[in-house]
Amino acid sequence: MTNADETERQRLARIRMGLERRAHIYRIVRSFFCDQGFLEVETPIRASTIAPELYIEPFQSEAYLLSTSPELYMKRLLSAGYEKLFQISHCFRKDERGKQHNPEFILLEWYRSGSDYMQMINDTQQLVLHIADKLHFGAQIPYQGQTIDINLPWLKVTVREAFIKHAGWDPITAGDLSEFDIDLVTKIMPTFPRNRPVILMDYPAPMASLARLNPLNPLVAERAEVFIGGMELANAFSELTDPYQQRKRFQYEIAQIKKERNYNHTMPEKFLDSLAYLPPCGGIALGVDRLIMLFNDTNVIDDVVAFPEA
Repeated sequence: MTNADETERQRLARIRMGLERRAHIYRIVRSFFCDQGFLEVETPIRASTIAPELYIEPFQSEAYLLSTSPELYMKRLLSAGYEKLFQISHCFRKDERGKQHNPEFILLEWYRSGSDYMQMINDTQQLVLHIADKLHFGAQIPYQGQTIDINLPWLKVTVREAFIKHAGWDPITAGDLSEFDIDLVTKIMPTFPRNRPVILMDYPAPMASLARLNPLNPLVAERAEVFIGGMELANAFSELTDPYQQRKRFQYEIAQIKKERNYNHTMPEKFLDSLAYLPPCGGIALGVDRLIMLFNDTNVIDDVVAFPEA
């Protein structure tokens, strides 16, 4: 056997292990939510309208758009009286291809009526601990040459604290947020310990178009992200339930999309109509492929996807 043959054999074995563990994790996730009384739902992959977000570009499918997230449909179900929902959903976003990105990917989203973003973070902590236990890791996950301790409590830091300390400016009060994403990736995330999960919380209000603003500080949105092993894993919101405010935010996003991409985005009117009935709630989107990467000790998404985009 040549070195090339051996390398290919190892690659195929790694992919097989990833797919087997992927299937196991799906079973664990479904059991976790069903045991808590969540209803699993399915929503359309092709949608006539999606949430307008400047930095997320959808694929077109005839007169429809491929889903970038099941969020709007799931909130419409909450508005109809469903209280606890989850979904494992195929989603699609243009120009997202790299070691941790594939244009077609899987999101796990769940929503709770009468909840907020911190409850969703608590759910995430319990889910990760539950999966680790079922996979016989305990609270110590071996990942990329180190051990990640997932015992509670997880580390929490506000966006304001992190940026003032490591980037030298306050994004909560700054008028210009053009450097935010660059500084987050180059100055903030490298400071996160790799051996502990980190929760980055309380984002600038303009950076959470679907999140509720903090009632005590309207410059801050009730949004939090979970980072584990150097990967962004999940994004949690206290959901915005005010139809007027949501329309204003969407109008701003649509204008920016027209300016930046010369694309006429359609306002999601059915979703906006449903907001009049949406109760206070929390929601979260978790990247399933990255979750599986974590538990397969790989930082390459192709190792856990049967047919990644070439």
